Amino acid sequence: MKSSFQTRCFILCSILVIGLSVLSGRLVQIQLVDRQRYAESSRKAYHRIETLPAIRGMIVDRREEPLAKSIPVSTVFVDKNHLNDPKLAAYGLAYQEASAEPGWNELDDAARRRRINGLRGDILNSETADTIVRKHLAYAVGVLARPLGMRREDLRARIETSKGKWVPVAKDLPEDVADNLREAVNKHWIQGFEFQNLIKRWYTSPNLATHLTGFTGEIEETNEEGKPQTRVVGRFGVEASMEEFLAGRDGWREHCRDARGLVVPGSSSSLMPPRAGLNVQLTIDMGLQAIVEEELDACLEEFSSIRGTVILMDPKTGEILAMVSRPHFDLNHKQDVATNGFNYAIQAIYEPGSTFKIVSAAAVINEGLATPMTNVYCHNGVYQEGKIRVPDHHPYGNLSIEGVLIKSSNIGAYKLARQLGAKRFFDYTERWGFGRKTGVLLSGESAGIARNSNNAVDFSRASYGYALNVTPLQMACAYSVIAGDGKLLKPRIVKSLVANDGTVIETYPPEVVSDVLKPETAKKMRDALAKVTLKGGTATLAAVPGYKVAGKTGTAKKHNPNGRGYLANSYTVSFAGMLPAEDPAFVGIVVIDDPRTNKVSRYGGTIAAPAFGRIAARAAAYMNLQPTEPLPAPLADANR
Repeated sequence: MKSSFQTRCFILCSILVIGLSVLSGRLVQIQLVDRQRYAESSRKAYHRIETLPAIRGMIVDRREEPLAKSIPVSTVFVDKNHLNDPKLAAYGLAYQEASAEPGWNELDDAARRRRINGLRGDILNSETADTIVRKHLAYAVGVLARPLGMRREDLRARIETSKGKWVPVAKDLPEDVADNLREAVNKHWIQGFEFQNLIKRWYTSPNLATHLTGFTGEIEETNEEGKPQTRVVGRFGVEASMEEFLAGRDGWREHCRDARGLVVPGSSSSLMPPRAGLNVQLTIDMGLQAIVEEELDACLEEFSSIRGTVILMDPKTGEILAMVSRPHFDLNHKQDVATNGFNYAIQAIYEPGSTFKIVSAAAVINEGLATPMTNVYCHNGVYQEGKIRVPDHHPYGNLSIEGVLIKSSNIGAYKLARQLGAKRFFDYTERWGFGRKTGVLLSGESAGIARNSNNAVDFSRASYGYALNVTPLQMACAYSVIAGDGKLLKPRIVKSLVANDGTVIETYPPEVVSDVLKPETAKKMRDALAKVTLKGGTATLAAVPGYKVAGKTGTAKKHNPNGRGYLANSYTVSFAGMLPAEDPAFVGIVVIDDPRTNKVSRYGGTIAAPAFGRIAARAAAYMNLQPTEPLPAPLADANR
C-alpha cells in the first residue's frame, strides 16, 4: 500500500516536473530564441508606417523661370481589414449616436471619449457583427461621398465590388481637399479610410521644350502590409537623366495603435522628415525657346512637313539656349507620347548633305595644305574616275575653297577630301565628334554613323555629306567649333543644381572634348561661310539686316528605309549658321524632314535658310545684340 502510494506520487511529481520543464523551455524559446520574431509580429500588429513623399525638385530655365514643379496630392484608400472589423466599426456608430445627444457640445474631449467608449460597448453587445459593419459603411459613405465629389451609391459600389483588401477610391486629390477629408474621418471616428501622400508633377508651359524637359511616370509598389503605393520617377528628358538629383528622399511617420485598434499619438522619435530634391537649372532660355518653337511651327506649316528641329547653342560655353523637336505633345496630358515622343534633335540620324562640307574644307586649311583662296578645278559638273562618280548641281570650273562653300560644289569638296586622304579625313570626322554620342544629359541620344569603310566610293560620298549619318545636335556642335576657337565642347543642357534655399550645390562648367581646328583656321572658316549668305551664295535667304551671318545649306535625298537606294522626291533640308559672323553669340541649326511643298524648290537654301534668318533676327533682338553692319535705309530710319 505504501509502495503503491509512493509510486503514484513519483509519477505525479515526474509529470509536474516534465510539464514545468517543457513550459520553462517554451518560455526560454519565446524570450530568447524567438524574441525577434514575436517582437516583429507585435510591431506589425500595432504599428503603421506612413510614407512622407519628398518634394521633387523643380526644373527651371537659365533665368529661373519654372518649367516643372511639384504639387502635393493624396490618394484615399479603403482598408477593408479595418472597415470590416466590427470592434473598430462600432466606434463610428458610437460617435454617430453620441454626437446627436443633448449636451454633447458642452463635453470636453475626455468626457466625449468616455461616452463613445460606453456606447461602443452597448452596440457590440446589442448588434450583430454584420449589422455593425453594414451600418458603419452607410455612415461613412454618407459623410465622405460629397467631399470626395461622388454619389453615395457610386462610392459604396466601388468599395463593395472591389476584391482587394486595399481599395483606392479617389486619386490626385488637392492638398486642401485631402485635409478636409482627413478632418472629417477623424472627427466622425470613421474607420478603414486611409490617405497616401503623393507628389504630382505639373508643367507650367506644357507645350514648350517638351522633349527636353521630359516627364515623370508612376511605379506601383506594394509595401510590407500588402498595401499598394505609388512612386513618381523620371521617364523622359531631363526628368529622367537628372532623376537622382530631382527625386530627393522620402521620409516616414510611424503610427501606433492601441489594443482596440485606435491610432494613438507617436513619440517624437517616430518621424523621419523627407528630404526635398534639388532644383535643376537648365541652360535654355524660355524666351528663345518660344521664338524657335513658333518659327519652326510656321516653317513646317508653310512647307508641308511634320518633322524637324531647331537648336540654338552658345559656341563659347557649349550651352544649349533652345532646342525644339516636332512633332511634340502636351506634357501634362501626354496623349500623343507614343507617336510624338521621338526627340528629333538628338535621336534622328540623317545624311547631312552639304552642311558636312566644312570638314574637308576646314581640314585642308588647318593642315596647311591650302588657303581659303586656293583654286580647285571642279570639272564642269561631273567628276568620273573608275567607280567613283561625283556630280554637281551646276557646272563649275575653277573655284577657290571659299567658292566651293559658296556654290556648294560636291566635286570641290571631294577633291579637298582626296587631298587629305581617307585616313586623315575620317580622323577629322572623329575629332569633330561624328559617329559617337555627344554626352548631352538627355536620354535616348543616337550616336550616328561616320566610319572609314575603306571603300573609295563611300569616301567620295562622305566628303559631301552622304554615306554617313549624323544627328542635328552633332551638326550644331560642329558649327560651334568654327564659331568658337576651334575646340569641340560637350553640349550642356544643365547649368547647375540648386537647393531650395537658393544654395548652388553643383555647377556644370564648359568641357572641351577635343581640339579640332586652330583658332586662326576657325576664323578663316567663319569668313568663308559669311560669303555663303551674300549674293551669289546658296543661303542669301538666311541673311539678317544689320548683321553678318555665316553658315551653310544642306540638301540630301532621303534614304529608302525599306530597301537600297533613295526615295524619289524626298529630301532632308537644313541650314547651320552663326551670328554675328565675326564673334558669334549663338550657333543655330534648322533641319526640316521631307517637306512636301510645291511653292518652292526643296533645298536648304529655300526652306531652312529663311527659317534660320527669321529666328536669328528675333534672337538677336531678344538678346539685345548690337548690329555689326550698316542697316538698309528704311530700317535705319525706323531705328532712329
